[in-house]
Formats: sequence, C-alpha cells, structure tokens
Amino acid sequence: MLNTPQARKTRLPFEVWALVAGGFTVALGYGVVAPVIPQFALEFGVSNFAASAIVSAFALMRLVSAPLAGWVIGRFGERRTYITGILIVALSTGASALAVDYTQFVILRGAGGIGSAMFTIAATALLIKVSPPDARARVASLNAAGFLLGGLLGPVFGGIVTSFGLRAPFVFYFFTLLAAAAVVAVALRRSRHAGKTATSPDAAPPVAFRTALRVPQYRTLLLSVFAFGWTSFGVRVSVLPLFVVAVLHGGPATAAWVLAAYAAGNAALIFPAGRWGDSMGRKPLLITGLAVLALAYILIPAAPALWMTLLLMVAAGAGSALVNPAQQAVLADVLAQRRGGNVVAAYSMVSDLGGVLGPLAAGAVVDAAGFGWAFAITAALLAAATVAWALVPDSRKPPAPETTTAERTGERTG
Repeated sequence: MLNTPQARKTRLPFEVWALVAGGFTVALGYGVVAPVIPQFALEFGVSNFAASAIVSAFALMRLVSAPLAGWVIGRFGERRTYITGILIVALSTGASALAVDYTQFVILRGAGGIGSAMFTIAATALLIKVSPPDARARVASLNAAGFLLGGLLGPVFGGIVTSFGLRAPFVFYFFTLLAAAAVVAVALRRSRHAGKTATSPDAAPPVAFRTALRVPQYRTLLLSVFAFGWTSFGVRVSVLPLFVVAVLHGGPATAAWVLAAYAAGNAALIFPAGRWGDSMGRKPLLITGLAVLALAYILIPAAPALWMTLLLMVAAGAGSALVNPAQQAVLADVLAQRRGGNVVAAYSMVSDLGGVLGPLAAGAVVDAAGFGWAFAITAALLAAATVAWALVPDSRKPPAPETTTAERTGERTG
C-alpha cells in the first residue's frame, strides 16, 4: 500500500496532548465543585434567586472579559495567558472556600470568570495554532473528549469530596487547577508556538477580527456557535431538567439520567466525528449534526414517555458530537495556524452569550407560553444555523498535490 497523505495518520504535536491533559484536569475539578456552588451560597442565608445568580456572575464576567483576553494573548502569548488565567481561577476558587459572606463569594466567582475566559480562549487559540491542517477536527474532538471525560468523572469524585463539607470541593478544585497550570507550564516551556507573541521577530501578522468577518464561513460560524451555546450550554442544563420534573413527573435523579443520555450519545460519536470532519469536510457534519439537534428539541415536548425522551437526548448528544469539533475546525481553517486572539475571543464570546441568554429567554417563554414554545424557539435557532451552513462552501481546503524535488527546484529557479 502506498504511503500517501490519505493513508498515513498525522502525528499530533505534543502541545495538543498537554492541553488536552490540562483541559481534562480542569473539567474534573469543575465537575466536583459545580453542583455545590448554589448550595454553598444558600449557607449565607440568601434566596434561591441570589444563589443561582452566582452562576450567572461567573458566566457574565467570562462574557465581558473575552475581548480583554484576546488582547492579552496578542501581547503576551498563549502560554502566559493560559497560566495566568488558570491561576486567577485557582486563587479565586481557593479563596471562595474561605468566604465569610455572600458578597465575598459573588466577587470571587466573578474574578474566576475573568480567569476562565483567559485560559479557555488561550487554550483554543493555541490548539488552533498547533493543529496540523489535515487533523484539525481530530484535535478538536480529542479536546472535547477530555472535557467530556473530566465532566463525567467529576460528580463521581464530588460525592466523596462533599462528604467533608461544602467547602471541600473548592479546595479540591483549587489543587486540580494548580495541577493543570503546572502541566501546561512545564510541557510548553520550550514550545516555539506557545511562547510566540505579536512582538516576536518571526511572528506572522495576526488575523484581525474585521478581516475574519469578511469570510462567510466565519460569519456563519458565529451564528452556529450562538445557537449551539443557547442549546447545549443553556437550555439543556436549565430548561430540560425543569421539563422532566414538571411534565414527566420525574425527580432530580430522573433529570440526571436524561442529561446522562445526552452525554452517552456525545461520547459515542466524539472520536469518529473528528476523523469524519478531516476526511469528509466540516460542512456535512455541521449540517447533519445541527439538523439532528433541531429535530430532537422540537420532538421533546411531544415525547409520550421518559424512554422516548432518553432516546431523543441520546440523538441530541450524537448531533452535538458532530457539531462541536467541526465548529472549532472551521475556526482553525479561518485562522490557518496564524495568530488571532480577537477572532477566537469573539467566537468564545458569542458562544457564552448564547449560554447566558438561552436559559433566561427560554425560562421566560416557559412561564408565558409553556415548554413547547421554548423548545420550538431553540429548534428554530438550530434550523437557521443548519440552513446557513448549507449556503456557504466548506471551509476545509483540499490537500495540495505532492510535487517532486525536481518540480520544487524548478519552481524556485523558474
């Protein structure tokens, strides 16, 4: 068999594995601390609304600090930004374990949101920079799988850690964040990609945000990640559990099973999706995945029983697995291994905006018109993104034909 580019599997740079390991560690710690954050806030004698506002404070600060993170990446490089951001989250999380009142807790979680924006945008920018052109979707799926595994294992450890009190998960997350910072700091200390800044002598000109906006695939990507953030980071974790309790008459355990069904569908396709995205292109996966998500969410209110809801969530998870790596691969295609902190920051900011607005808007629609309309609006957003991707060319460029040494020499001397 010929050793063609299509036949051999591209070897991934070591930076990819370091960032995936760091992401897994962060997701593991967050999976431990996330469920206890509202409960810990209630210990200060506040209302349920105030307790839930802690989550919104973190998300809001992530959203508003994204442009700052893009500037910091261009000025100081991805590695320094990643380490600084993750240390901000670590310190704010460790201090949260010592908080004595609600105000302190809100401020500390807000500071954590700033650090979270810095290290997640830096990690995405660096992954894009080091991803081989023919393995961009595979790198994105590997990174998503690391976060998925950490998120699944987090609650398992959380049950053990929480037995030591509600402050213990914050201490646990503090040490996992320090471990993630140490992994990236040590593994990437000699990386020529991670340390490069805008002032480096050999640095290529960065891709400006206004330049990226001229690319139709990037404009479509912003619509797509907004719809995806609205659905996956917003409605799925906020409105869906309420639907399970109010309509299907299930309890918290039943809602957990529904979310677990989504994770199962996601895990089943996350690795194949990366390979398909590199071999087939981004567009088929985006259209298929978004269409599956839209169909699943429009059918959920009509599900006659819990088993049907579980099947629909497995399908939604599978659709999400197709969409997520393909979206990051499109972003990598637009940047083409060049720097673009503001381009990545806008991508992250739009996704966070969907995650913030989704629960608020869908929750208001549920109160005003019922669950059916809330899921219908969500499905309409996904359908709009599906149509938008159908109207633009695939961002993946076909591999250039190999040339012989003589041909390359002729090109240089001709």
